[in-house]
Amino acid sequence: MNDKITYPRRQVSRKLVRYLASAAFTLLSDFKIKGQEHLPHEGPLLVVANHFSFIDPVAVIKIAPWPLEFVGGGDFPHAPNIVKSLPKLWGFYPLRRGTASRDALRAAEIILKQKGVLGIFPEGGNWAEVLRPARPGAAYLASRTGARILPIALYGFNDIFPVHLGKRPTVHVNIGKPFGPFSASGKGRERRRQLDGIGMKIMQHIADLLPDNFRGFLAEDPETRAAAKGTEIYPWEHAVEGGVKGEVH
Repeated sequence: MNDKITYPRRQVSRKLVRYLASAAFTLLSDFKIKGQEHLPHEGPLLVVANHFSFIDPVAVIKIAPWPLEFVGGGDFPHAPNIVKSLPKLWGFYPLRRGTASRDALRAAEIILKQKGVLGIFPEGGNWAEVLRPARPGAAYLASRTGARILPIALYGFNDIFPVHLGKRPTVHVNIGKPFGPFSASGKGRERRRQLDGIGMKIMQHIADLLPDNFRGFLAEDPETRAAAKGTEIYPWEHAVEGGVKGEVH
Protein backbone atom coordinates (compact mmCIF):
# COMPACT_ATOMS: atom_id res chain seq x y z
CA MET A 1 0.00 0.00 0.00
CA ASN A 2 1.30 3.43 -0.97
CA ASP A 3 1.93 5.52 2.16
CA LYS A 4 1.84 8.66 -0.02
CA ILE A 5 -1.96 8.64 -0.21
CA THR A 6 -3.16 12.21 0.08
CA TYR A 7 -6.47 13.53 1.34
CA PRO A 8 -8.66 14.73 -0.31
CA ARG A 9 -8.64 13.08 -3.74
CA ARG A 10 -10.69 13.21 -6.96
CA GLN A 11 -12.39 16.45 -6.01
CA VAL A 12 -13.71 17.33 -9.48
CA SER A 13 -15.16 13.92 -10.36
CA ARG A 14 -16.63 13.50 -6.87
CA LYS A 15 -18.32 16.88 -7.08
CA LEU A 16 -20.09 15.62 -10.21
CA VAL A 17 -21.12 12.36 -8.51
CA ARG A 18 -22.50 14.29 -5.53
CA TYR A 19 -24.51 16.56 -7.84
CA LEU A 20 -25.97 13.57 -9.70
CA ALA A 21 -26.78 11.82 -6.42
CA SER A 22 -28.60 14.87 -5.11
CA ALA A 23 -30.55 15.26 -8.34
CA ALA A 24 -31.52 11.58 -8.35
CA PHE A 25 -32.79 11.65 -4.76
CA THR A 26 -34.78 14.83 -5.47
CA LEU A 27 -36.42 13.17 -8.45
CA LEU A 28 -37.05 9.75 -6.90
CA SER A 29 -37.70 10.38 -3.20
CA ASP A 30 -38.87 12.68 -0.44
CA PHE A 31 -35.51 13.01 1.31
CA LYS A 32 -35.69 13.78 5.04
CA ILE A 33 -32.61 14.72 7.10
CA LYS A 34 -32.44 15.23 10.87
CA GLY A 35 -29.44 16.17 12.96
CA GLN A 36 -27.38 18.18 10.48
CA GLU A 37 -26.29 20.36 13.39
CA HIS A 38 -24.24 17.37 14.61
CA LEU A 39 -22.00 17.34 11.52
CA PRO A 40 -18.45 18.31 12.61
CA HIS A 41 -16.60 20.89 10.56
CA GLU A 42 -13.55 18.69 10.06
CA GLY A 43 -11.89 15.36 10.77
CA PRO A 44 -10.39 13.08 11.70
CA LEU A 45 -13.81 11.48 11.61
CA LEU A 46 -15.13 7.97 11.08
CA VAL A 47 -18.64 8.09 9.59
CA VAL A 48 -20.60 4.91 10.40
CA ALA A 49 -24.07 3.94 9.21
CA ASN A 50 -26.37 0.94 9.06
CA HIS A 51 -26.54 -0.84 5.72
CA PHE A 52 -29.99 -1.99 4.60
CA SER A 53 -29.86 -0.95 0.93
CA PHE A 54 -27.32 -0.96 -1.91
CA ILE A 55 -28.03 2.76 -2.30
CA ASP A 56 -26.90 3.67 1.24
CA PRO A 57 -23.43 4.89 0.17
CA VAL A 58 -25.07 7.33 -2.27
CA ALA A 59 -27.20 8.74 0.56
CA VAL A 60 -24.12 9.33 2.71
CA ILE A 61 -22.38 10.99 -0.24
CA LYS A 62 -25.35 13.33 -0.68
CA ILE A 63 -25.34 14.61 2.90
CA ALA A 64 -21.55 14.75 3.47
CA PRO A 65 -20.30 18.36 3.69
CA TRP A 66 -16.62 17.34 3.58
CA PRO A 67 -14.41 15.40 1.16
CA LEU A 68 -15.41 11.82 1.95
CA GLU A 69 -13.40 8.64 1.49
CA PHE A 70 -14.93 5.17 1.71
CA VAL A 71 -13.82 1.68 2.50
CA GLY A 72 -16.44 -0.81 1.45
CA GLY A 73 -17.40 -3.84 -0.56
CA GLY A 74 -16.49 -3.58 -4.21
CA ASP A 75 -19.36 -5.85 -5.28
CA PHE A 76 -23.02 -4.69 -5.36
CA PRO A 77 -24.61 -7.88 -6.74
CA HIS A 78 -28.26 -6.73 -6.57
CA ALA A 79 -27.79 -3.11 -7.63
CA PRO A 80 -28.55 -1.43 -10.98
CA ASN A 81 -25.53 -1.06 -13.25
CA ILE A 82 -25.21 2.67 -12.54
CA VAL A 83 -24.87 1.93 -8.80
CA LYS A 84 -22.50 -0.99 -9.41
CA SER A 85 -20.11 1.49 -11.01
CA LEU A 86 -20.09 3.74 -7.91
CA PRO A 87 -17.05 2.20 -6.14
CA LYS A 88 -14.87 2.89 -9.18
CA LEU A 89 -16.41 6.28 -9.95
CA TRP A 90 -15.94 7.50 -6.39
CA GLY A 91 -12.76 5.61 -5.68
CA PHE A 92 -13.68 3.30 -2.78
CA TYR A 93 -10.87 1.43 -1.08
CA PRO A 94 -12.26 -2.08 -1.65
CA LEU A 95 -12.88 -4.54 1.15
CA ARG A 96 -13.30 -8.09 -0.09
CA ARG A 97 -15.67 -9.57 2.46
CA GLY A 98 -14.27 -12.61 4.21
CA THR A 99 -10.65 -11.45 3.92
CA ALA A 100 -8.38 -9.30 6.06
CA SER A 101 -8.35 -6.51 3.40
CA ARG A 102 -5.15 -5.10 4.90
CA ASP A 103 -4.48 -2.69 2.00
CA ALA A 104 -7.87 -0.99 2.39
CA LEU A 105 -7.53 -0.73 6.17
CA ARG A 106 -4.01 0.66 5.86
CA ALA A 107 -5.27 3.28 3.38
CA ALA A 108 -8.06 4.17 5.80
CA GLU A 109 -5.57 4.70 8.63
CA ILE A 110 -3.48 6.99 6.46
CA ILE A 111 -6.52 9.08 5.54
CA LEU A 112 -7.70 9.44 9.15
CA LYS A 113 -4.21 10.38 10.32
CA GLN A 114 -4.35 13.25 7.79
CA LYS A 115 -7.50 14.50 9.58
CA GLY A 116 -9.63 13.06 6.81
CA VAL A 117 -13.22 11.84 6.89
CA LEU A 118 -13.86 8.17 6.17
CA GLY A 119 -17.14 6.33 5.68
CA ILE A 120 -17.62 2.67 6.60
CA PHE A 121 -20.65 0.41 7.08
CA PRO A 122 -19.81 -1.61 10.20
CA GLU A 123 -22.19 -4.52 9.46
CA GLY A 124 -20.13 -5.43 6.39
CA GLY A 125 -23.01 -5.84 3.93
CA ASN A 126 -26.72 -5.32 3.31
CA TRP A 127 -28.11 -8.85 3.47
CA ALA A 128 -30.92 -7.82 5.88
CA GLU A 129 -33.19 -4.82 6.49
CA VAL A 130 -32.63 -4.77 10.25
CA LEU A 131 -29.58 -3.88 12.32
CA ARG A 132 -26.88 -6.54 12.76
CA PRO A 133 -23.69 -6.74 14.87
CA ALA A 134 -20.62 -4.85 13.70
CA ARG A 135 -17.69 -6.56 12.06
CA PRO A 136 -14.35 -5.54 13.63
CA GLY A 137 -13.21 -3.13 10.87
CA ALA A 138 -14.80 0.09 12.14
CA ALA A 139 -13.71 -0.56 15.73
CA TYR A 140 -10.20 -1.44 14.53
CA LEU A 141 -9.88 1.88 12.68
CA ALA A 142 -11.33 3.85 15.58
CA SER A 143 -8.89 2.28 18.05
CA ARG A 144 -5.87 2.65 15.76
CA THR A 145 -6.43 6.31 14.85
CA GLY A 146 -8.27 7.92 17.77
CA ALA A 147 -10.80 9.38 15.32
CA ARG A 148 -14.19 10.38 16.65
CA ILE A 149 -17.19 8.48 15.30
CA LEU A 150 -20.28 10.02 13.68
CA PRO A 151 -23.33 7.69 13.70
CA ILE A 152 -25.93 7.87 10.92
CA ALA A 153 -29.19 5.94 10.56
CA LEU A 154 -30.62 5.28 7.09
CA TYR A 155 -34.02 3.78 6.35
CA GLY A 156 -36.64 3.75 3.62
CA PHE A 157 -34.14 3.51 0.78
CA ASN A 158 -35.24 0.05 -0.30
CA ASP A 159 -38.58 1.61 -1.28
CA ILE A 160 -36.99 3.66 -4.08
CA PHE A 161 -36.36 0.70 -6.40
CA PRO A 162 -38.08 -0.41 -8.50
CA VAL A 163 -39.08 3.12 -9.48
CA HIS A 164 -42.83 3.83 -9.69
CA LEU A 165 -43.65 6.92 -11.73
CA GLY A 166 -45.56 9.50 -9.74
CA LYS A 167 -44.60 7.96 -6.40
CA ARG A 168 -41.76 9.37 -4.31
CA PRO A 169 -41.19 7.28 -1.18
CA THR A 170 -40.00 9.01 1.96
CA VAL A 171 -36.43 8.17 2.95
CA HIS A 172 -34.75 9.13 6.21
CA VAL A 173 -31.24 10.13 7.26
CA ASN A 174 -30.84 10.70 11.01
CA ILE A 175 -27.47 12.04 12.14
CA GLY A 176 -26.32 11.55 15.73
CA LYS A 177 -23.76 13.31 17.88
CA PRO A 178 -20.10 12.34 17.41
CA PHE A 179 -18.68 10.11 20.15
CA GLY A 180 -15.34 8.57 21.12
CA PRO A 181 -12.40 8.35 20.82
CA PHE A 182 -11.64 4.72 21.67
CA SER A 183 -8.55 2.64 22.23
CA ALA A 184 -7.85 -1.07 22.45
CA SER A 185 -4.87 -2.88 23.94
CA GLY A 186 -3.79 -6.45 24.31
CA LYS A 187 -3.47 -9.16 21.72
CA GLY A 188 -5.39 -12.06 20.26
CA ARG A 189 -8.73 -12.90 21.85
CA GLU A 190 -8.50 -10.08 24.38
CA ARG A 191 -8.03 -7.48 21.66
CA ARG A 192 -10.90 -8.96 19.64
CA ARG A 193 -13.09 -8.81 22.77
CA GLN A 194 -12.28 -5.12 23.14
CA LEU A 195 -12.98 -4.44 19.47
CA ASP A 196 -16.30 -6.26 19.73
CA GLY A 197 -17.17 -4.04 22.70
CA ILE A 198 -16.41 -0.91 20.68
CA GLY A 199 -18.41 -2.35 17.79
CA MET A 200 -21.40 -2.89 20.08
CA LYS A 201 -21.23 0.75 21.23
CA ILE A 202 -21.13 1.86 17.59
CA MET A 203 -24.23 -0.18 16.73
CA GLN A 204 -26.07 1.05 19.83
CA HIS A 205 -25.51 4.67 18.77
CA ILE A 206 -26.91 3.84 15.32
CA ALA A 207 -29.82 1.91 16.85
CA ASP A 208 -30.77 4.94 18.95
CA LEU A 209 -31.37 6.84 15.68
CA LEU A 210 -33.60 4.13 14.13
CA PRO A 211 -37.27 3.26 14.75
CA ASP A 212 -37.43 0.16 16.94
CA ASN A 213 -38.71 -2.08 14.12
CA PHE A 214 -35.38 -1.61 12.31
CA ARG A 215 -33.13 -2.25 15.32
CA GLY A 216 -32.92 -6.02 14.92
CA PHE A 217 -30.89 -7.65 17.71
CA LEU A 218 -30.90 -4.33 19.61
CA ALA A 219 -34.66 -3.77 19.43
CA GLU A 220 -36.47 -2.99 22.67
CA ASP A 221 -39.47 -5.08 21.63
CA PRO A 222 -38.85 -8.82 22.32
CA GLU A 223 -40.91 -9.90 19.31
CA THR A 224 -38.86 -7.66 17.02
CA ARG A 225 -35.64 -9.16 18.41
CA ALA A 226 -37.01 -12.68 17.93
CA ALA A 227 -38.07 -11.94 14.33
CA ALA A 228 -34.53 -10.74 13.58
CA LYS A 229 -32.91 -13.95 14.82
CA GLY A 230 -30.60 -15.34 12.15
CA THR A 231 -29.92 -12.02 10.45
CA GLU A 232 -26.86 -11.60 12.68
CA ILE A 233 -25.10 -14.48 10.93
CA TYR A 234 -22.32 -13.04 8.79
CA PRO A 235 -22.55 -14.63 5.30
CA TRP A 236 -18.77 -14.55 4.77
CA GLU A 237 -17.71 -15.94 8.16
CA HIS A 238 -16.27 -19.07 6.54
CA ALA A 239 -16.15 -17.97 2.90
CA VAL A 240 -14.84 -15.17 0.71
CA GLU A 241 -16.94 -12.80 -1.35
CA GLY A 242 -17.04 -13.94 -4.95
CA GLY A 243 -15.58 -17.35 -4.08
CA VAL A 244 -12.00 -16.12 -4.29
CA LYS A 245 -9.67 -17.80 -1.83
CA GLY A 246 -8.03 -15.58 0.75
CA GLU A 247 -7.43 -14.99 4.40
CA VAL A 248 -10.61 -15.13 6.44
CA HIS A 249 -11.22 -12.69 9.34
